[in-house]
Amino acid sequence: MTYLRRNSAQEPEEAYKNAQQLITICQELHITLDPIDWQNFGMRASVAVNRIEISDLSSLSRLDSESILRLVQIKLFERAARDTLYAQPAPRALIWSPVDVIRPQPFLSLWIITMETAERIPIAEYLRNGQRIYEFYELNINDEHQLMTLFGPLQTGEYDLGNIITLKEREQQHTGEIIYILGPGKIVTNRKSSSRGYHTIAGKAYTNDLSSRYLVDCHDGFPHIINQSQVIS
Repeated sequence: MTYLRRNSAQEPEEAYKNAQQLITICQELHITLDPIDWQNFGMRASVAVNRIEISDLSSLSRLDSESILRLVQIKLFERAARDTLYAQPAPRALIWSPVDVIRPQPFLSLWIITMETAERIPIAEYLRNGQRIYEFYELNINDEHQLMTLFGPLQTGEYDLGNIITLKEREQQHTGEIIYILGPGKIVTNRKSSSRGYHTIAGKAYTNDLSSRYLVDCHDGFPHIINQSQVIS
């Protein structure tokens, strides 16, 4: 919804109030905002984190803290993923996917950012010195200890380690090698759309597929985590 400019005498007061409320919410979320120029732009003032524009003050002032956090995460996960690429201009992100890992971990969350080029870039969200930090996560697919730390002990499944399989994920087919076998996990079912793609949101799940899951290296970045029902051949 477009912000409609109101009485010029009222807008600075409203913009100041909303800016302070937003700063407080973000501080509680361990996010430090760049200075908000509400004096010159009122409710249209840009809101940024580390010079990465998130939205404008008018839009953010209508959101709850969870929605604000999710919007900030989307922007910062994408920027961290783009910063890992050498191509210029860097491709945009299309899909934001949380990785279901065992706890505790040194990071708050681990996400796979799928770019326009189909490259899957793992970005971890850390809490350091009271701030959320977003960094590339290095996975060694040959390090069984690292895989066990992320996904728990190696399981058995209908398919074995080293098997080459074809899988279907989001209407796309991929072929790769099974490098680890996981136990049953959550199946994320609800997605929130963004301007350029979509990101999955953890928490909504059903468990109609209780078979093993597989970590499959398709040579396109972070391996695919799939359910047995996604295996085509």
